[in-house]
Amino acid sequence: MSSVKVLFFATLRDKAGVRSTEMEISSGTTILQLKAILVEQFPNIDWQLMEHCLASINHEYRFDEDEIPAEAEIAFFPPVSGGMGRPTITSITEDEIDLNSLLDAITLTSTGAAAIFTGMVRGITTRDNPHETTYLEYEAYKPMAEAKMNQVADEIRAKWPVVEGIAIVQRIGKLYPRTPTVLIACTAAHRDTGVFEAARYGIDRLKEIVPVWKKEFKPDGEEWVEGEYHPRPGE
Repeated sequence: MSSVKVLFFATLRDKAGVRSTEMEISSGTTILQLKAILVEQFPNIDWQLMEHCLASINHEYRFDEDEIPAEAEIAFFPPVSGGMGRPTITSITEDEIDLNSLLDAITLTSTGAAAIFTGMVRGITTRDNPHETTYLEYEAYKPMAEAKMNQVADEIRAKWPVVEGIAIVQRIGKLYPRTPTVLIACTAAHRDTGVFEAARYGIDRLKEIVPVWKKEFKPDGEEWVEGEYHPRPGE
């Protein structure tokens, strides 16, 4: 066992309720394992937030697979990126989408409006081809999907420069009716700044270029639900 000091910053500090804590960890513990330990120790820190945060050991960036040396100082940072202090969160996850944590992470002191779109599994379809859905099974080409989500966020910022925070999260795995599957959220200082249009653009663009697919399971069979959009060169 070895003693380490853990520091929390920004959203993580608020969730933990402390700026730092000292603890004993086993030799060979990795950053990823420490994240799991902290989620257990601090119930207000959910896994979705901790999973995507950044970490440093003794003032140098480190990653999930890195082992923590004895007497180390480990710092955890909120899962944000982007210039001028404007947070962007993009994620492909099997975990439940936590709207409150995501909204908290993309809200600045200047934020006065948020536009949020959440897609859900529909149990009964009444238009076009009426039918029942037992559940959906989502899969994604994760590295490319997350890269394309970041592209969508960049496009939103180019079209609506006043947007402050952006969250784009897609859930994968087996999902049942009434379960949220995707979330697009944009924040801004005021509601008349294009924040509604930005969120609408985000979900429409995600459906076009982010490689995520779903298989629909119905009482009478199953089928892949595929789109028709073909990306253009440069997309």
